[in-house]
Amino acid sequence: MTGRLRVVAPAKINWTLEVLRIRPDGYHELRSVLQTIELHDVVTLTDAPDISVEVAGPEAGELPGAPPDSNLAYRAATALLRRTGLRRGAHIAIDKRIPVAAGLGGGSSDAAAVLRGLNRLWDVGAAPVILAEIAAEVGSDPPFFAFGGTAVVSGRGELVEPLPDAVAPPILLATPPQDERGEKTASMFRALTPESYSDGDTTIGVRETVEAGRLLADENMNNVFERLTATMQPQTELAMEALRTQGQTPHLAGAGPSFFLLLRDEQLAPALAARVRELGFEPRLTRTMPRSRAVRTRKL
Repeated sequence: MTGRLRVVAPAKINWTLEVLRIRPDGYHELRSVLQTIELHDVVTLTDAPDISVEVAGPEAGELPGAPPDSNLAYRAATALLRRTGLRRGAHIAIDKRIPVAAGLGGGSSDAAAVLRGLNRLWDVGAAPVILAEIAAEVGSDPPFFAFGGTAVVSGRGELVEPLPDAVAPPILLATPPQDERGEKTASMFRALTPESYSDGDTTIGVRETVEAGRLLADENMNNVFERLTATMQPQTELAMEALRTQGQTPHLAGAGPSFFLLLRDEQLAPALAARVRELGFEPRLTRTMPRSRAVRTRKL
């Protein structure tokens, strides 16, 4: 009987994102608290002779025509084969619901979802820490998604320390249209200067807040890239500034160009969503996704 299972691949936001320095290997030394959220892709894995990838869904964009080895999910599957020495295959079907190139980690989450799913489908039995090691071969962001929930990441992103699930208000995401996005992460990192670096204290503070079970608030947040939005992502900066004049506190999602609001009063969500849409961004109301849901796999 052909094995088949379904895996949730959640998006992420950063409660904090700090850069401490440039490492000798050229990567930036990070300190960040990451959080999975309810917005998610769905990855379906089916036993097959070889590794293949199919991408569809409302946020697929140009991904269906891309070569397989450019897809992080494909590279994750082949990395698992190299590590285990197995001779297996799987068809990877990705229903894209997370906006691409939006700072929400969708591709990295898909890669980790493939690792978690194939770990079960192929009876590998690898612990999350091993899956995170394999995920680090694919990129800097996938290791976090091997754990999900709330976690501190450090190094270039490959060192993950799970935390208790954060207590946080509902979240309003704002994402620019697909044709106004682009892969900006590398250019954002290149634009950082030593004046942007910090000692990671904000991340320590958020960690303490999460471990104490206290509600996260706007004053806990810190994202180094918000210093660059005015010059690097002017549309995002204009929208965020417009919301600041209304008493809101927007926060950049990853390296952008998406941003999010913590909804202190959920009844304001419809009005704020309408304002976000007026500013040219697509609003999505979401919440944090706990670890137990973020790593769930289901046999079909």
